[in-house]
Amino acid sequence: MDFTEISYLQNGSSRQCSAYEVLSQYRIMQLLEDFDPILVGTVPINIDIENSDLDIICCCTDKSRFVDKIITHFANCENFVIRESADYDSVVINFKLEGFEIEIFSQDTPSRQQYGYRHMLIEYQLLSRFGEEFRQKVLDLKRQGYKTEPAFAMLLEIDGNPYEGLLKYEFDQP
Repeated sequence: MDFTEISYLQNGSSRQCSAYEVLSQYRIMQLLEDFDPILVGTVPINIDIENSDLDIICCCTDKSRFVDKIITHFANCENFVIRESADYDSVVINFKLEGFEIEIFSQDTPSRQQYGYRHMLIEYQLLSRFGEEFRQKVLDLKRQGYKTEPAFAMLLEIDGNPYEGLLKYEFDQP
């Protein structure tokens, strides 16, 4: 599956189709194209729940240029917030469009090397391997309040940090 283009969403669940419509209507991926945007998280791999947001990761070497572009196009959106995180030397933007919470995360790391993308690929592989019953268990845990990676870690009996532990599956073969 090529997650770098959002066209796959058109053939997915009703929520994936709605996400595609919003992202396309507002040209979000095109507006961010200079920053290698990738939609990651739960919506692309169909483990989203009612309040799941659309997570877009970007690679940015010039924070002020990135922030200026975001402000130009999205500052008037509902719940618009920009914050910087020292943890990952990143910029995080949140806003709401057409009922979707949108989070854009940007750091000076190529998008395909960021944890959000890597975790999503691993989770997609595990969902493909373990099937619908496993997917439903992930969804049940998410509805109980678990974040995605901790839910996977619980089901896979990963001890310690779930975000790091999940990476051990990165080079697993199905």
